[in-house]
Amino acid sequence: MTQHQKMAIWLFDSQCVLCDGGVQFTLKFEKTDSIRFVSIQSSEGRSLAQKHGVDPDDPSTFLFIENGIALEKSDAVIALSRHLKGTKWIIPLLAILPKVLRDFAYGIIAKHRYRVFGKKDICMIPDPQNKHRFSL
Repeated sequence: MTQHQKMAIWLFDSQCVLCDGGVQFTLKFEKTDSIRFVSIQSSEGRSLAQKHGVDPDDPSTFLFIENGIALEKSDAVIALSRHLKGTKWIIPLLAILPKVLRDFAYGIIAKHRYRVFGKKDICMIPDPQNKHRFSL
């Protein structure tokens, strides 16, 4: 298995301004280069989304796939945060809250993300040093 295959995968909506901001935040605060970023709008992303029951044309969640396990909604946020340095360790503490409450809050944000944060017509272009980690 190559290093590329061992990396966790963040399947994200590249048209979502909030999601794009999350990717940029992650790139800045990652402990190590351990995540591949796959746009749900790419052919690989569409395939992954469909495989895990997410509609690639109307995604209600992102997926975080690690060690072959696909997590969504608040579980994905918590798993992703474990890859970040600094005070981001606080986010996993959300796991003490009931999943139904965490996912309810996640669902409200996801449902209104385009209206509140905006939607882009074009995908982000990763900088040259990280381009190999993206599937757009």
